[in-house]
Amino acid sequence: MGCKVWRDPVFKLHDVATPDIDDDELLIRVKSCGICGSDLHLYETDEAGYILFSGPVRLPCVVGHEYTGIVERVGKRVSSFMAGQKVVVESIYWCGRCTFCKSGAFNQCKNVELVGITRDGAMAEFVAAKERHCWSIDSLTARYEGQELFDVGALIEPIGCAYNGLFISGGGFKPGSTVVVYGAGPIGLAAVALSRLAGANLIIAFDCIDTRLGIAKTLGADFVFNVSSLTKGGTTAAQEVLSITHGAGAEVQIEAAGVAPYTIPQMQASLANNGKIIYLGRAASTAALTLDSLVTGASSIIGSRGHSGNGIYHYVIKLIASGRLNVREIITSRYSFKDVLSAFEKSRDRHDGKCVIVIE
Repeated sequence: MGCKVWRDPVFKLHDVATPDIDDDELLIRVKSCGICGSDLHLYETDEAGYILFSGPVRLPCVVGHEYTGIVERVGKRVSSFMAGQKVVVESIYWCGRCTFCKSGAFNQCKNVELVGITRDGAMAEFVAAKERHCWSIDSLTARYEGQELFDVGALIEPIGCAYNGLFISGGGFKPGSTVVVYGAGPIGLAAVALSRLAGANLIIAFDCIDTRLGIAKTLGADFVFNVSSLTKGGTTAAQEVLSITHGAGAEVQIEAAGVAPYTIPQMQASLANNGKIIYLGRAASTAALTLDSLVTGASSIIGSRGHSGNGIYHYVIKLIASGRLNVREIITSRYSFKDVLSAFEKSRDRHDGKCVIVIE
């Protein structure tokens, strides 16, 4: 029987004290915070009333981990930031001391905390953050101004997850490759945009919501398919991929939907030789695999979590500041903080690319 701490969660607005900061921390006045699929998996429950999120959770907790803000004040040992700077913050709260961190594997930190999930997050006026987890986004003023700068900056976290999966965990791909993305939520949409920028020859996106597929098309997908419509028409995603690629399959297949029982068989059935499946969607599920075909095709399945290390935030910020990575289309709705509960309820339909909460 599961612990009742994770059963029948209650989301509510509540007054909390401004957090104290340690000597190595920043106090950040939050300006924008995105609603993530992980947040919704805390909000939503299964038939027994238990939350859907499959990772570590510590409740009660202030939610929110995709955020930007302005530095309010800094601890006395902080040397890289000062009051007034615009910042974005990693949500993987890595310790820097364990073997994994000292080996550079920050996303696999043994003592990892998840901002907004195991420690208080950023759907609040103020949040405390370690200096080592913060990045300046002052450079984004070259492209954006006002609230839009902070809203676009809040996309850096999910974009970073896609970047990590594609180029760090997944090892990148050769320009001219075919990339298939399952799930056109924010991470999947970021994967489409990054793949186009990195030289994919063809990008094919699958989802069950037409509005998200429309965004994928805008960001660079060559073909988009509603899987529900495919099923009604008696065809499959794998058949579409094989048809478009003249039987060759796709070199890169990205799972950003979190529905492995459906997606993994489809991906494996349309995977090119020496291809790779990159698993980004998080769900406590199992999927059927035909291991022999992995051997025959010398193909691989790669898991990827997080966005920390390897200069990921640094490079994503540079790409956005340069204008080469234009992701503003991912943001499809904005809510004021007083309407945050309505935003969560509306987000359950998954029609938004990204819903952001404006905190003023």
